[in-house]
Amino acid sequence: MSRLPSHAEIVVIGGGIIGCSTAYHLAKQHKADVLLLERGKLTSGTTFHAAGLVGQLRSSASITRILKYSVELYDRLEAETGLATGWKRNGGLRLANNEDRWTEIKRQATTAHSFGLEMALLTPKEASALWPLMDTGDLVGAAFLPTDGQANPSDITLSLAKGARMAGAKILEGIAVTAIAQRDGRVTGVVTGDGEVGCEKLVVCAGQWSGEVGRLAGVTVPLQSVQHQYMVTEAIEGVTGDLPTLRDPDRLIYFKEEVGGLVMGGYEPNPIPWAENGFPANFTFSLLDSDWDHFEQLMEQALIRVPALETAGIKTLLNGPESFTPDGNFILGEAPEVMNIFVGAGFNAYGIAAGGGAGKVLAEWVVSGEQPMDLWGVDIRRFSSLHEDRAWVRERTLEAYGKHYTMAWPHEEYDSGRPRFTSPLYERLKAANASFGSKLGWERPNWFAPPGHDPRDVYSFGRPNWFEAVGEEHRACRERVVLFDQSSFAKFELRGPDAEAALSWICANDIAKPDGHLTYTQLLNSRGGIECELTVARLAEDAFYIVTGTGFRTHDASWIRRNIKPGLKAELVDITEGWGTLTLMGPRSRELLQGLVAEDLSNEAFPFGRCRELTLAGRKVRALRVTFVGELGWELHMPIAATGDVYDAIMAAGAPFGIANAGYRALETLRLEKGYRVWGAEITPSDSPFDAGLGWAVKLKTNLPFLGREAAGAAATGPRPKRLACFTVDDPAVVLQGRETIFRDGKPVGWLASAGWGYTVGKNIGYGYVRNAAGVDLDHLKSGSYALEVACEEVPCRLQLKTLYDPTMSRVKA
Repeated sequence: MSRLPSHAEIVVIGGGIIGCSTAYHLAKQHKADVLLLERGKLTSGTTFHAAGLVGQLRSSASITRILKYSVELYDRLEAETGLATGWKRNGGLRLANNEDRWTEIKRQATTAHSFGLEMALLTPKEASALWPLMDTGDLVGAAFLPTDGQANPSDITLSLAKGARMAGAKILEGIAVTAIAQRDGRVTGVVTGDGEVGCEKLVVCAGQWSGEVGRLAGVTVPLQSVQHQYMVTEAIEGVTGDLPTLRDPDRLIYFKEEVGGLVMGGYEPNPIPWAENGFPANFTFSLLDSDWDHFEQLMEQALIRVPALETAGIKTLLNGPESFTPDGNFILGEAPEVMNIFVGAGFNAYGIAAGGGAGKVLAEWVVSGEQPMDLWGVDIRRFSSLHEDRAWVRERTLEAYGKHYTMAWPHEEYDSGRPRFTSPLYERLKAANASFGSKLGWERPNWFAPPGHDPRDVYSFGRPNWFEAVGEEHRACRERVVLFDQSSFAKFELRGPDAEAALSWICANDIAKPDGHLTYTQLLNSRGGIECELTVARLAEDAFYIVTGTGFRTHDASWIRRNIKPGLKAELVDITEGWGTLTLMGPRSRELLQGLVAEDLSNEAFPFGRCRELTLAGRKVRALRVTFVGELGWELHMPIAATGDVYDAIMAAGAPFGIANAGYRALETLRLEKGYRVWGAEITPSDSPFDAGLGWAVKLKTNLPFLGREAAGAAATGPRPKRLACFTVDDPAVVLQGRETIFRDGKPVGWLASAGWGYTVGKNIGYGYVRNAAGVDLDHLKSGSYALEVACEEVPCRLQLKTLYDPTMSRVKA
């Protein structure tokens, strides 16, 4: 017991690559007092049997930065610690066997260029020169990332552990955490078989056991362990130490060199879950029995690609379970359930690739209490109470595993675990030929097929099968009136005598307005970045109604609750399931709605930016005069049981006006034309409102204090290293999807954060930040000549300094 300290500032649970990397960065970069506890030996969970491929490119700039940092760290780690890592930059090849995959790879290459990665397109002959053992008869092309590589997972983890110790971290093996202590919603320590350790912060990096550890504190970490097999061969003639890693996604397989032989594994469409009823005791340095029957489907594909495997000796078929997540992205950040408990887990078999960078950003998050960059794609707050259902998590995770190497189609939806949550209109909209998508478990209409047509997505890198149908919804909104079912909106009430004071500190815009006023606002972090964007309606002196996006429910609620100043009497209550939302939009929306209510809807009586209670179809409705499409309209919020009656009344009264149902894909095209920003796309925790053209919504002209004010003030007056801009492409044959590289005067200066087609303006539309270290002002924007790289081809584009669709707001605010 004497070796276990009674206290440490930060305790890390788990001695795999993520835990050791986090401890390394906490100790080395932040000089923190760190104690790492491992129940067995370092690497004994899943790290020791990882394949060790290190690829860098992902669809997110931030995640790509994380993986790029891993490579930079691995380049120097052995020299720093004196321990071998097995790291080598031998590059990575990715193959395309058909035209769709070739399009995907060309778009990935453009993404790589956007994010500062070198990625070259190769002919089959050029690919064969790098990987002579493969049969290239079916190849259309390939891509090569020269800075990708591979490492020995155990060696690189032990090297990180040594580096952590060198920087002052304490690492203890053979100590299992059996309980987590907390008080007043905050972690206070851990209990082990060797005694208790008090701490200010706790980091759970326990690999596939992280869900089990999280439950000790009431924290949900949605993971499913899955059997993952790879084969190791004897030496094969022609396999050299500098052979690149190889990914053949159309055949669902990967290869890497090992001691003159090959490692081959893959991601089968019918994965086998493991530990569905809990983990066996003492499962350390342990593997599962080989399953050659299940592996046969991958082996057949591998023999086609590498005929030399037919005569190669086989050392072993290794079956090591690894943890996967319901969306294929790993999990980082502070748990919303308990303050100062952080999680780093669920790396979906690329923990070695992410390990260095994930440990770095997680350490920064632990120390500062804020995510250091836009990490929304891996933020633990992207989950909700839905993910407490382990059966649902299992089903969805197995589907995600099966998609690991399948085509990453634009707008692709998951099929498993549906429908889970539905609005009262689900059957009505289904009968109206709705094609549904799913967001945080909610079924939401994406688009409506014409009568007699199948409301099913046919995925494509070109114009999809729903293109014309969405265009009709778009035009109906611009010319007549449409109704969106947005009942999945996350909805909250903040109540209490100090509600105004609490929100005034959290919100960047001024919400201290009279009852019935509506405010669009961002919530800033201490760096002045945008942590949330939402709408706040004042209901009473002590009550506010808050509406935010479906997927941001846990995230935004957690941010608000954690930033209510101590001592203030204000409580945030989630009322999402209790309220439905119908959004009525279009130039004829007032005329239609006025015929259904007795209250005066004229602009004088009900101006833009107001909230009033109406009676519609005998039901009380909370009406918010707001728009996200650039047209006159209202969000109508009502108790969930009233949603069907209100919908039926509006649709019946709307028939003479040509009313149409509309879905989320039309909503996206409409907002792109108007230039409205979306959190997670054009605005993130890394972006200032002033970079994004939203400075008008920041209350710097008042004397009111608010979170992030100092940083916001500096951003408002100082040079801006980036500025959000709009670009259009006239050619309808071009399809913009986001992440296309922006060129100014022939040099890459950024990438598109979002893109789509504008049906009213008849153009491709994209929004992205133009970057320049010396500053980006309007003169800098206007003086440049611009082009976009789309699937590795240069496409001319036009910079647009004015809103593309702006009917002088006469139809919106009049």
